[in-house]
Amino acid sequence: MEPKASCPAAAPLMERKFHVLVGVTGSVAALKLPLLVSKLLDIPGTCVIRAWDRSKPLLFCPAMNTAMWEHPITAQQVDQLKAFGYVEIPCVAKKLVCGDEGLGAMAEVGTIVDKVKEVLFQHSGFQQS
Repeated sequence: MEPKASCPAAAPLMERKFHVLVGVTGSVAALKLPLLVSKLLDIPGTCVIRAWDRSKPLLFCPAMNTAMWEHPITAQQVDQLKAFGYVEIPCVAKKLVCGDEGLGAMAEVGTIVDKVKEVLFQHSGFQQS
């Protein structure tokens, strides 16, 4: 039996049939943003981004508490991801699990789905339903 690659994106190009990648994370997004920006993507779940076919869309949905979201470093990191060509699905304001009230909550599922459909339609002419 051959050993499996530690990263699913390491599969041969012929096996990769994904059309879009959506990064949906909880408060750990505040921890992963710097890793995504600095390209230190060797922690589980982030190696896929490094191997992602950059001709295909990659969407990210940041979510964290309000203090983290409002920190200037977060804005720099989000801007860097957008500079890579990634599409942000912005967080929303509401009461968070930690008790904060303000920006930082992940976009609603319907919003995420609608954005994925929009990007797929724009990128490859997929039918919207």
